[in-house]
Amino acid sequence: MIKIAKRNLELLPTLLAVIFLCFQVAADLYLPTITSDLIDNGILKQDIGYIWSEGGKMLVVAALGLIAAAVNVYFASTQAMKVGKKLREQIYRKVLHFSSQEMSKFGGSSLITRSTNDIVQIQNVMVQFLRMMLQSPIMLIAACVLAYYREPRLTKVFLISLPVLAIAVIAIMYFAIPLFKSIQKKTDQINLVFREGLTGVRVIRAFNQEKREQSRFQRANDDYTNTGIKAYTIVSFLFPIMTLVLSLTNIGIIWLGAHLIAQMSMQVGNLIAFMTYSTQILISFMMLSMVFVFIPRASASAKRVNDVLGQEEVIADPQNPVKLTDASEASLSFENVDFRYSGAEKLTLTGLNFDIHAGQTLAIIGGTGSGKSSLVNLIPRLFDIEKGKIKVDGYPINQLTQHDLHRLISITQQKAVLFSGTIRSNMQFGMENATDDQIWHALEVAQAADFVKEAGGLDAVVEQNGANFSGGQRQRLAIARTIIKPASIYIFDDSFSALDFKTDAKLRSALKQDNQLQKAVTVIVAQRISTVANADLILVLDDGKVVGQGSHEQLVAENKTYQQTLNSQIQKEAH
Repeated sequence: MIKIAKRNLELLPTLLAVIFLCFQVAADLYLPTITSDLIDNGILKQDIGYIWSEGGKMLVVAALGLIAAAVNVYFASTQAMKVGKKLREQIYRKVLHFSSQEMSKFGGSSLITRSTNDIVQIQNVMVQFLRMMLQSPIMLIAACVLAYYREPRLTKVFLISLPVLAIAVIAIMYFAIPLFKSIQKKTDQINLVFREGLTGVRVIRAFNQEKREQSRFQRANDDYTNTGIKAYTIVSFLFPIMTLVLSLTNIGIIWLGAHLIAQMSMQVGNLIAFMTYSTQILISFMMLSMVFVFIPRASASAKRVNDVLGQEEVIADPQNPVKLTDASEASLSFENVDFRYSGAEKLTLTGLNFDIHAGQTLAIIGGTGSGKSSLVNLIPRLFDIEKGKIKVDGYPINQLTQHDLHRLISITQQKAVLFSGTIRSNMQFGMENATDDQIWHALEVAQAADFVKEAGGLDAVVEQNGANFSGGQRQRLAIARTIIKPASIYIFDDSFSALDFKTDAKLRSALKQDNQLQKAVTVIVAQRISTVANADLILVLDDGKVVGQGSHEQLVAENKTYQQTLNSQIQKEAH
């Protein structure tokens, strides 16, 4: 919490919140003194002028206290909201640079909880810090001093009431704090189950597993609810205990004060002022106790947020990066590259060697799990290699900043991802200032222009993840977005899989004839031989190794793995 406060709270507004809080406390503490004087010197002496004078003073002090409280609340709440805003921005910015390894470490559902629920907990404590956490100790200490100053003989009542209240608070905190800490983890679990249910709703329906998933969510929901009920039930005992202690304290003060008044050793005004101070002392003690009940939950949230913000990036920019020049020609080369996923015993890819230049097409083919997607993910440095060197346009990729590297590469991933908005806004992800003519050209190359016109043109609505388009349409829109970006290397990671043979052939022909792609390197990952047959260089992968390399004609003549794949596909098409 301290680290977050130092990093995100603004100095001047925070100081103003504290200053106006002190004004509010001073006003609250001064009112009992005025009340005491009004009773002793005005009401008992029946001095109407003094009563009006002191009454006016009370109104002015109360008004100033109200204004100070309002200003304090304004600065406290705005600072807390700004801290939340900054934390959400920091987490989002951090997550955008996470590699797959970091994403797997935290999990999507947990990251959502940390950027929403956890930050709300921090915001709430920030408000409490600039209100109750500062007000309570100041009020408690000052009220104790003033109460002792008014009538030291009555303070012996606190020797009983304060320890009783302290024991009750400690007992409640002992049982409640672990429950509040566990609530955050249970929130993660609810988000996980709910998110899986939303993303996998079609699978759930297809296998008639609605009841099973409902039961699974109900278990997580019941667990969260029961924990929350226990925690807040325990905390709720604090209020009746506080009321009981306060009432008994006032009874004790009145009983002892009445004896002193009867003995003519204390004035009535002092008794009224002392009772007010005792109420302020006990309420301040309770407020401070409540803060300490909720601090552990916020501390747990702060730790979870700091874990994300403090996570070291596995893929880091070099300290002295190489600067790009416009003179370099598009090229891609792998030199003795080995790669393994974090924590894996076996190498995922081994001994990769190839070199491809501008205007050429590299195709990668192989069975499921052979390492095709792993290979293309190394090019934009989504993972770091274990051995060897990868060069893009002649630059080793680990000597470029990620920003510069990604400027050189345009990629369509296996899963076509579209963003809610319009077709135009999705295309502008690839090229922010793209004109309508450039967008239509990319759509025509991607064989998407016809259905885009039918959908309503470039302003046609795209729902979340492109849910209002078919799989093949989403793939073609994603390909168009890749094409529109000026780049040295264009990567299509199994992005033709949902296309029929005719559309596939038209698209590949259009890619070959496009002026922009003729100056770049094109990398195609595919399952079908027909998709890769015209490539300048074909890599045949099997179990992470290159078992064949060459043109289609060379591989048909010499490579058994390629021959087996070709024969299986020919037989499949024949049937």
